[in-house]
Amino acid sequence: MFDTLKEKGFDILALHHAEAILTHDMPEAESELESVLLDLSIPISEIVAGGGGEAQGTQRMRRALNDLDWKKRNISVKKSVRWEEDADEQVVASLSHEIDHVKSFNGKVVAFEIEWNNKDPFFDRDLENFKRLHAEGAVSVAGVITRGESLQREIRTLLRRFADEQKIDSVEQLDPFGYNPTRRQRKLILDRAERIGDFRQAWVDVFVSDKYGEATTHWRKLQDRVLRGVGNPCPLLLIGIPETVVNFDYSAATEL
Repeated sequence: MFDTLKEKGFDILALHHAEAILTHDMPEAESELESVLLDLSIPISEIVAGGGGEAQGTQRMRRALNDLDWKKRNISVKKSVRWEEDADEQVVASLSHEIDHVKSFNGKVVAFEIEWNNKDPFFDRDLENFKRLHAEGAVSVAGVITRGESLQREIRTLLRRFADEQKIDSVEQLDPFGYNPTRRQRKLILDRAERIGDFRQAWVDVFVSDKYGEATTHWRKLQDRVLRGVGNPCPLLLIGIPETVVNFDYSAATEL
């Protein structure tokens, strides 16, 4: 499953029979997800401009999924009882969750969340929501797309390459790329640059620590949770975006 994505460096983890369900019952879902992800490309300048928010590349991925009818949906489940034979039903329990991307294939529902750069407790929320919705029969397979292991590991190297290629030696030189640090961030950068004698590395260190640190959503944090049982027994498909999607074609950045 997803062999081409794996060849491109994507992290793929399927749990609780998700692979069998997708492969045999809804191969179209697998094909559509793969086609969108293989087209994913994020200029490094968008990561800099995003400042930790969702890069334009991931927003383009959302739009590509929306175009294939993977829409944001509010999934509601209600339980009702009728106390007497001729009485009206009364709702005794209900749950409702908004999911980023949902699509039905032959009566089976696939639900996906994209967690590009949130605080990592969002994984707990997503997985627990999936568990509840699956238990109620509202979702057949659920998944999460997040920053992959290689992207998290190499992000400092990627940003240092950007700083070297663009000869960034001051905060002001980052202005054309849409990076607008707060007063606190500016002070951290300048203080660290003075200590280590390397402005570029100081900016990279502060930027990554502040925006893409260990407490944000990335592959290892997601994997740790599912391997200890969070979300079980919902069939889960987890996808990690690799560092290979980042490009250094500065003219390739696309306006929203």
